[in-house]
Amino acid sequence: MPVSPSPALALSLDLLRCPACRKRPLRPELGALRCPAGHSFDIARHGYVSLLTGTRATSGDDAAMARARRRFLSTGAYAPIRDAVARLAADAVPERATAADVGCGTGYYLAGVLDALPGARGLGLDASVRALRSAARAHERGAAVAWDVFRPFPLADGSADVMLNVFAPRNPAEFHRVLRPTGRLIVVRPTVWHLAELRGRLSAMVTIDPAKEQRLHRALTPFFEVGVTEQVEYSATLTGPDALDLVAMTPSARHLSRADLNDPAGLPDRVTVSVLATAYHPR
Repeated sequence: MPVSPSPALALSLDLLRCPACRKRPLRPELGALRCPAGHSFDIARHGYVSLLTGTRATSGDDAAMARARRRFLSTGAYAPIRDAVARLAADAVPERATAADVGCGTGYYLAGVLDALPGARGLGLDASVRALRSAARAHERGAAVAWDVFRPFPLADGSADVMLNVFAPRNPAEFHRVLRPTGRLIVVRPTVWHLAELRGRLSAMVTIDPAKEQRLHRALTPFFEVGVTEQVEYSATLTGPDALDLVAMTPSARHLSRADLNDPAGLPDRVTVSVLATAYHPR
């Protein structure tokens, strides 16, 4: 049976443009979205729509990572980060805003922004269909689309008031194109102290390059000016399963052994959470 677009997806159709020909609008038709030129994209029964064409993205959460992410975020251990993102968004854009989350994962941070902006609508982009199954249900006003962040976004020019980029790859030129001139880009990234206790116990975990911050600003400077930056830093208590999920939901999971991902023995019961959240203004 054809799948109809969810209310959240229907609410965001005017934001989308065809990734094949860039024409608008995309309209629902027999369980798919179809552009004026006839290109068609199926709506998954889980609620998201895949606009990916050609070679599929190889990044993004696999099934195990998506499950671990969903479980860990449900503990509230990262709630202060979500609160900071929502606060920066609510301070910068009108309540009836359009929010886009690039690299949205399970939709956790986008849902926080939509809670803070009761009149807003949201759209999450991610390469992982496993994560999008959760993102499509994360909020009644949040839709989800499968897309590769490194390609030109399937979004209309100047269509977003706020864009989120939380622990995710970046595409500065596309952020700038899609944001309205009065919009804000909110970027969250780890400091060198983030999860230091875990990295001290698991040598195979991905390290944080001290030059990461300089590279970020070098990439964004042609398109954006720095606005407000908040440092969110605190100590989080972990159970054994929480610690395993925290490791398993990160890119480090691809570098660790099965034993590392299944045995909490030796993992810390407290970790430092340390991130920077910055709101950028388009130039």
